[in-house]
Formats: sequence, structure tokens, C-alpha cells
Amino acid sequence: MRKTILTLLGVFLLAHSLLADEGMWLLKELNRQSAAQMKELGFTFPIDSLYNEQNPSLKDAVIIFGAGCTGVAVSNEGLVFTNHHCGYEAIQKLSSVEHDYLKDGFVSQSFEKELPCKDLTIQFLKKTEDVTSKVLSQVTEADDESIRDSKISKAREEILKEYEGNDFLSAKVIPFYSRNKYYLVVYEVFKDIRLVLTPPSSVGKFGGETDNWMWPRHTCDFSVFRVYANKENKPAEYNADNQPYHPRYSVPVSLNGYKEKDYAMTIGYPGRTQRYLSSWGITRLIESINKPRIEVRTAKQDIWKEAMLASDAVRIKYASKYARSSNYWKNAMGMNTALAKLHVVKEKQALENKFSAYLQKDTAANAKYGEALPLLEKAFESSSEIEKVRTYFNETFTGGIEIARLGASVLTLKGENKDEQIQNLKTSLEGQYKDYEPLLDKKLTPVLLKLYADRVPPEFLPDVYKTIQKKFKGDYNKYADWLFSKTAFTDLNKVLDAVKKKKDQDLMKDPAVELALSVQEIRMVVQMKANKSDDDIQKGERLFMAGLLAMNPDKAYSPDANFTQRLSYGSVGGYSPADAVKYNFQTTSEGVLAKVDHSNPEFDLQDYLVKELESKDFGQYGQNGTLYTCFLSNNDITGGNSGSPVFNGKAELIGLAFDGNWEALSGDIVFEPKVQRTISVDIRYVLYTIDKLMKCPRLIQELKLQK
Repeated sequence: MRKTILTLLGVFLLAHSLLADEGMWLLKELNRQSAAQMKELGFTFPIDSLYNEQNPSLKDAVIIFGAGCTGVAVSNEGLVFTNHHCGYEAIQKLSSVEHDYLKDGFVSQSFEKELPCKDLTIQFLKKTEDVTSKVLSQVTEADDESIRDSKISKAREEILKEYEGNDFLSAKVIPFYSRNKYYLVVYEVFKDIRLVLTPPSSVGKFGGETDNWMWPRHTCDFSVFRVYANKENKPAEYNADNQPYHPRYSVPVSLNGYKEKDYAMTIGYPGRTQRYLSSWGITRLIESINKPRIEVRTAKQDIWKEAMLASDAVRIKYASKYARSSNYWKNAMGMNTALAKLHVVKEKQALENKFSAYLQKDTAANAKYGEALPLLEKAFESSSEIEKVRTYFNETFTGGIEIARLGASVLTLKGENKDEQIQNLKTSLEGQYKDYEPLLDKKLTPVLLKLYADRVPPEFLPDVYKTIQKKFKGDYNKYADWLFSKTAFTDLNKVLDAVKKKKDQDLMKDPAVELALSVQEIRMVVQMKANKSDDDIQKGERLFMAGLLAMNPDKAYSPDANFTQRLSYGSVGGYSPADAVKYNFQTTSEGVLAKVDHSNPEFDLQDYLVKELESKDFGQYGQNGTLYTCFLSNNDITGGNSGSPVFNGKAELIGLAFDGNWEALSGDIVFEPKVQRTISVDIRYVLYTIDKLMKCPRLIQELKLQK
């Protein structure tokens, strides 16, 4: 049995009954059967050039962009393509009312004009190593979860000692298959990243929230950055003397397009899926996480959006915050809709019933895995209410009311003297205050405080609610007026001055700090109550996953996404989401022009861009007089895959993945091959925008174009 499981986990055999488009696979573990299926779909690139730690390979070109996206190296001069929405925060930080790169875009006509992006990093994968035997060497079946976790933690720490003390290496030991398997992944971290080009948001976010997660799509969702290194071509902190980095491998870019059923492959860093989540876990996700998230974010975003539309300064400050919030607000709505429409809970219940029947027939298996489903059922059902409270709490105080987070900044002051504390505080808060609008936060605060109080039991109300009742007779608006008029935390200079002049006990009396303290106390209460079920859920999921592998020894199970480099292969193609409805697999610039609406900010394309598209001067980027903009494939992606390169069978770049489709937003939980699609921007639309719209042919000259 042990040999069978290790074989399954180690080589990920792809049974011919498995749909080729399902699965997020580790490149290093692909075997001959995998290669055969890929070849059957049209893959001709050498399989040993996908992943190779000794020689340059395709894995070397696919990077982690920032904290949660993917990108791809496209030139020997460190040029990187990613999505516009992935570069959005960096672009926003560089923008001002005077230099509104969000609205107008940005183009550099020389290396010297490229803009340094503070705090932005890009990581290149160095190696992936199976360390399961090392991590689990001291674990026994008699260990409870806490002892097991302690042993695993010590083993992971021992493995990572080799990589300590190097600011330009990142090493992690990451669990796979619900903590049944472990991999060491090591990255080279580059910290001198510069913005090279970004289209206006009218292009890069064309369609806004209306089109988000929707098809047909016409968004040119890309931005261009460059990685810089020292004279030895090694990672370094920003220095004006740094030079463009020469990556081990950069990808060729195809101008030849694609046809329906052509091979399509994504490589990227999918963030998180829960394909093996139980029926009880799905129910909790719908009711206790997604629904509260939708409610709080709706209230918050309505207030933010009104202020952003009224002021360019506020729009720039809150552009990135709003984009982050609204993306998974709409995702949560689409996920709940899709989970219900596709009857996913019933599908999971059917699997669980099959698993129970298997255990009844196999005494040995029942002894090993019999706890799994009872543990999951009890843990998820008993934690449903506290998980709902936790979601309301996080959405209100962690992701909502900003003054509470700012007030919390002084609760853990670091440094041995006041000057050091002030400098550390200034460094940590400068970015936050640059993008903070106190009057907007003041308007939001009473709305979210009331919503939270209306939705959670009284025992989970921070002590500040007693102040609101006693001092302001329950009037949240009066409390907000008082809070924002009395606190120093509406302005960074006032905060630094208060830290410098006030004693610690006096600083703690600031209304924002008092709010933060009361929030922190309840945070601990909520977290402790929510954590009670976590061990049982982890154990149940670990046993369930191991049991599934044992129940179906001939079936390949792809590991859940965990922000490690993965490959998905499939084909270009449309889909039919409903009776009598059929979507084509690609869109054109005609669709862009048809959607232009100057009265709607989401579709308001500047006149000069409209005229350029109307001229149909597409040059080498057009095909028979048509400019293709976006396309569909049945690749398996999720959040984190944004910016992932989409390759043809020759491993040439044909697009950048940027979205999934509305009908399949249950994809993190279950893959539905009939409707699940990846939406990508056609690389020819990207190149057209760089060359014709942004007038930057120097970048085109860097690329290895395949005609």
C-alpha cells in the first residue's frame, strides 16, 4: 500500500480516462504518459526542456510577480509581461494627480526612463525537491494533530536552515495533498524591478467590474516590467548602476495565432483550490464566508466608489484597494451561484457515500481512514456560526475600517528609543498614509460598525460598542465624528509627533488606539473559538485525501493549488453555458468598439484610442484584417494564475491568462469541463497596444518574434 501511494504521489500518473484539461500539475513530476497525452493534443516542445535544474528550461521563464501573481520573461534583457491588474498596485503607487499613470498609462522610451517600483519583487524558481520522507520521518500514527504538527514544524525548520541569512533567496517547505506530502521550493528573489510600460486603465481594465469574470471579454490586461541585477547578474537592492537581468530562459512570442482545438498550456502559480473539500465544508463556505463577505464589501465599495468618482485624488489613492476588494466580492457571488447551479454539494455527498461504502467493505482501510468523514461533519457544522462571526470581523475591522488598523500600529512599537521607534513607524506607515483619505474612512466607519453589530452575537462586540452606547447613545455617526476629530491617526506627522511627545500611557488613550485595543481583544476571542475546530478539520482532510488515494489507486489526483509552479494543458475552444447559447472562442477589436460608452467609466475609451482602432492599421498583429483581442481555452487555473503565459505546442507565447468565466466560478471547489474556461488576452493585442497605441517599438525589438 505504501509503495502504491508513493508511486501515485511521486509521478502523478495520468490515466487515459482523465480529462487532459483538468489538473494543476508540478512540472518536475510529469512522466511519459503525461507527455504522450500532451503530444496527442499538439505539444511538440522537448519534454525535458519544461523543467530542468541543470540547464535552462521553460520553468526558468515563469516568475512569481509581487505577492500573488504570475509573469513571464520575454527577453534576454529581463523584460517581463504580466497582467495590468497584477501591476496595478505598483502603478498606483507611482501615480499622482500630476502623473496619473492609471488614467493615462505610462511608456518609457529608454532604459533610463523606466521607473523603480519600491517594495515590488520578482521571484525565479531555482528548484523543487520532494522532502516528504524527511518531514514525516519522526511522525507516527499514534501522534495527535498537535504532536504531529510540532514534529513536522521542527523537521521543516531543520531543512530550511541551509537557506537562512540570504535576503535574495526564499525557501519554503510546502504541504501537498492535505499534508500527506511535502516539497521544498527555493526561489531567487529580485528586488530592483522597474515599470516599463502600462496601457491606460481604460485599456487594461476595459469593462471594469461589469465584465469581470465574464465572457465575451475585450480587456487588454497586461503591463510590462523589467528585472534589474548587479554587474554579476545577481539579485541586488535598487541601484541606479544596476543592469537589466539576463534570465536563464526567455520565451519566444508567436504572431501566428491559434485555431479552435489547438494545444494550449499555462504555467503559473495558482494560489488556492479546495477540490477535495467535503460537502459540509462547501456549505460552510457558502453560508459563513461568501455571504458575509459579499454583504460587507457591498457596503464598503458603494461608499468608496462614490468618493472615487467624485475626486481624482481619491480615485488614485483607493484604486488598488478597490480592485482587490471587488475582485473577490464578485468571485464570491459567482461562486455561490455556480455551486448551486451545478449541484456541487450533491456531487460531494455522492463521493462521500462512495467513500463510506468502500470503508465498510475494507476493514483495514476503515481502521486507517474511518475517522475522516465523522471528524469533518462535526467540525464544519459546529464551527459554522463562529466562522461567520470571523468573516464579519475580518471584513469589518481587518479589511474595512482603516483607522482601527492605523491605531494598532503603535501597539507593537519596535526600537529601543523614541527616535528609533519613530523611524520604524514612519517606514511602516508611509505607504498606508499615502493612500489614505480620513474623510472617506470617517464616512465608512459608522456604516460598518452598525452592520457588524447587527450581524454578530453581543459577546463578540468589542468594548468600543459600550462607549458608543454610553457616551453617544448608540449613535454611530456621532461616535465617528468624535473619533476622527480627536485622534492623531488621521495624519502621519501627527502620529509621529504624538509618539515623540506623549508617554506610552497617554498614547494609549488616543481614540483610534482605544478602538484598536478593543478590536484586538475580540480578535483573540474569535480566533480562539474558531481554532477549536481547525485541528479536527485538518486531520479529517488529511485522512480523507489519503483514503481517496487508497480507494482509487489507478486514478491520478492533482494536488490542490498552493502557490507553487504548476502546468495545465488543454485546448483552445468556446463553450455553451445554457440551452441555445454558444460562445465563440475569441473576440476582436470590433467588440471593443461596440462596447465603447463615454458615459460609463468602465467602457470609456479615450478618443485617440478609438480612432486608432477604427483605422484598422493592425500591421503584423492583425490576421486577415482582423485584430483578435481575447480567447478561451479549457486550462485549469485559479487566483494566482493571473499573468500566466499561455503557450502553443511549441512553447511559444500566445497569450496571458487573466480571468475565469462566471459560469464556472465554482472551479476552486470542482472542475466542470463542459463550462470551465480560462480567459486570456491575445499576445498580438498586447503587442499592438505596445507598438501602435503606446508607440514603443523598442520593446518589440527585444522580443523573439515567431512569424
